[in-house]
Amino acid sequence: MLQSLYYRFVESPILLRIFIIAVFFITLFGTAVHIIEPATFPTVFEGIWWAVVTASTVGFGDYAPKTTTGRILGIGLIFAGAGFLSAYFINLAASAVTLQNSLREGKAMYTNKNHLVIVGWNERTKEIIDHLHTLSFSRHIVLVDESLGANPYSEKRVHFIQGAPYKDETLKKANIKDAATALVTSDQNKNEMHADMNSILTLVAIKGSNPSLHCIVEILTNDQVVNAERAGADEIIQTNKHASSVMLNSIQQEGVSSSLMNLMDPANGGFLKPVTPEKDWIGAAFGELAVTLLKERTLLIGIQREGETFINPPLSLQISQSDELLVIQH
Repeated sequence: MLQSLYYRFVESPILLRIFIIAVFFITLFGTAVHIIEPATFPTVFEGIWWAVVTASTVGFGDYAPKTTTGRILGIGLIFAGAGFLSAYFINLAASAVTLQNSLREGKAMYTNKNHLVIVGWNERTKEIIDHLHTLSFSRHIVLVDESLGANPYSEKRVHFIQGAPYKDETLKKANIKDAATALVTSDQNKNEMHADMNSILTLVAIKGSNPSLHCIVEILTNDQVVNAERAGADEIIQTNKHASSVMLNSIQQEGVSSSLMNLMDPANGGFLKPVTPEKDWIGAAFGELAVTLLKERTLLIGIQREGETFINPPLSLQISQSDELLVIQH
């Protein structure tokens, strides 16, 4: 039993060990001074109070030993207890500084749950994080990046993990098993093919750690879309394809790009999302349902049916139960 307690004590953190030793000396000397001078220290509590004040070098002077034995005990307390108590506060301050540096440099593990993990630091990531904070996003954000040397945000806003996102050690620090969503952005420092391969490798590592995690991955080349699907991507963002569509619209109709960007910007109060039809909507004509939803400040722009997307379909098209409605909702 004693040997087990000894090993537990030795293996405990140094800060805890110093604190236990300091408390031991304070209790020991406080009890001893009560026994030696019961008139000056009527209770053990008064003795411990004197020991704390003496060991911390505060010295209020409300209690002081009057006998030679008591004063010798006080000298021993100053040499022993004060040293351990000072060491405790020094280590406490050092631990706080070390923890702060670990958080800033991305070495500290994230311990909370239901968070958003964003992989890769770039201009798009910065825009996403800034927008999420503007929208009062409820989940905490964990940023994982290998190239950053320090957290670009305060620790209260973003928890930073420094390291390669495809390594288990890095994902464990990000607590990927308890995350709610993961967003893998493309590395702009690599060519498109290598960037996609890196994104898919990261996706495989994430899905291997948490198969049920909802993963959104950015893919630059069309050839790698299939591989991203095979790797388990729940949503694939084809950045180049989307950018090409905006450019094509601008070529055909000058000035339309700014309108499209404003339409897709959540900061303007609109969110494009798929909606499952309610029971009352099934069998209704697209045009009739659009008018009904418009009264609720919801704009119906199209439907998804059997893997295909139809924007502004015929007004007479009937809504079926398997459809997904594409709406812009405030």
